[in-house]
Amino acid sequence: MTSLPPQSAPLNFFWFIPTHGDGAYLGTEKRARRPEFRYFKQIATAVDELGFEGVLLPTGQSCEDSWITATGLAALTERLKFLVALRPGVTSPAFAARQTVALDRLSGGRLLLNVVVGGNPKELAGDGIFLSHDERYRQGREFLDIWTRLVTGETVDFDGEYYKLQGARVDFPPAQSPRPPLYFGGSSEAGQDLAADATDLYLTWAEPLADVAEKLESVRRKAAARGRKLRFGMRLHFIVRETEEEAWRAAEKLIAHVTDEQIEHAWRRFTQEMDSVGQRRQAALHGGRRDKLLIAPNLWAGVGLVRTGVGAALVGTPEQIAGRLREYQALGIETIVGSGYPHLEEAYHVAELLFPLLGIEPRRQGLRDAIANEFSVGLSSVAKLAAGG
Repeated sequence: MTSLPPQSAPLNFFWFIPTHGDGAYLGTEKRARRPEFRYFKQIATAVDELGFEGVLLPTGQSCEDSWITATGLAALTERLKFLVALRPGVTSPAFAARQTVALDRLSGGRLLLNVVVGGNPKELAGDGIFLSHDERYRQGREFLDIWTRLVTGETVDFDGEYYKLQGARVDFPPAQSPRPPLYFGGSSEAGQDLAADATDLYLTWAEPLADVAEKLESVRRKAAARGRKLRFGMRLHFIVRETEEEAWRAAEKLIAHVTDEQIEHAWRRFTQEMDSVGQRRQAALHGGRRDKLLIAPNLWAGVGLVRTGVGAALVGTPEQIAGRLREYQALGIETIVGSGYPHLEEAYHVAELLFPLLGIEPRRQGLRDAIANEFSVGLSSVAKLAAGG
């Protein structure tokens, strides 16, 4: 392949393992798929072949455990990387360091860590965490300090505001040197400060271009003030089809069973139960209204009517979506963590329709020219024979 100019270089493209469930429609159990490991395996092995670099495994009370699931999937895949939740407060930094080293070694260096401090006080209370929003980020900073020192081979004595350890150590090195990379997403000032202090790649949820530009510039300034430089990524959904009409029909079909009562319930949860600044920004994109879902060219907020986390999707043809991604890439986005419903089928749509325009090569082997069947029809061989070859 000819090399692409820097602004058109291939993106690092990840996919999503729906460990809380999947389906063809939101807001209903009709054609729903249960969160079972056999289904996770189908998605992981498919995206490993299709050319995705890795997968994100979510975390929370409604999800299967990301560490255990990633361990099982790592044994069944060859190249796929696993972005797994590192949870300050939920687990101790020393135990998390041992888990990190073990999974990084088991996977042959395919572990990435997604730092999650949590954004729902009600759910966090179930895990025994009763800290305020900004306190959770201060605890996270101590956690990452200890975790980093342990994973990179130090013996740690620590006496801080939230943790006290004596003689903590991890006796094995990780496969990656000096440690697996740290990913992080947080829209608040406290979250951006933690990103600038201690992480490697800052993830934002999808928003209109100007909002993303403003957020990334804020994080850049904070990192530069600390003598650091971060990489950037984006989390978003995809509905890509061969025609624009088909793509928008698929979008409307996805939320066809969502009721007004469900939207109202989700809105209360987003705005009253959660203290996540990022979640409130996502909710504000649509305001709980079905008639306000197109928030920017090809950027649709329908998923966010009922889903926590990222709620925006790029909807359109491969050419349209590739164009939108290049606009985000021009701001500094180099990694995309995508998803779509159902996740197995949408992974194929993205890989087969969008990847060729992004310069991403599939890993699977194509049919030989000599094969003549209903997919290849042997045209190359016919042409060669006609030319006397």
